[in-house]
Amino acid sequence: MKNIMLVCVAGMSTSLLVSKMQKAAQEQNIEADIYAIAEGEVEKVLATKKADVLLLGPQVRYLKGSYETKFKGMDFPIDVINMADYGMMNGEKVLQQALQLIG
Repeated sequence: MKNIMLVCVAGMSTSLLVSKMQKAAQEQNIEADIYAIAEGEVEKVLATKKADVLLLGPQVRYLKGSYETKFKGMDFPIDVINMADYGMMNGEKVLQQALQLIG
C-alpha cells in the first residue's frame, strides 16, 4: 500500500486530482491511499497517518524547504507537483511522479 499525501492551500483544489490519481492507480492495479489536505493540517494528519510521499500543489511550492526541515526524521520524499500536470489534472502523471519518488 502506497500512502500519497497531496497538500494545497485548503485541501480542496487537489480533490479532483486525487480522484484522477485513484482512477489511474486502480487501472494499474496499484494499491494506494491517496488523499489531499490543507497546508495547516499536515502535522496533525502525520501524527496519526503514514505518508510514503508528500506532494505539494504548485500554489504552495514555497513550503518545500520548511517541510523538508520540519519532517526530516520522517523519512519520506517531498516534492512539488509539476505545474502543467497539476493544471491539466493529469492524475496518471502525478501518480507516476509519486511512485518514482517512493522508489
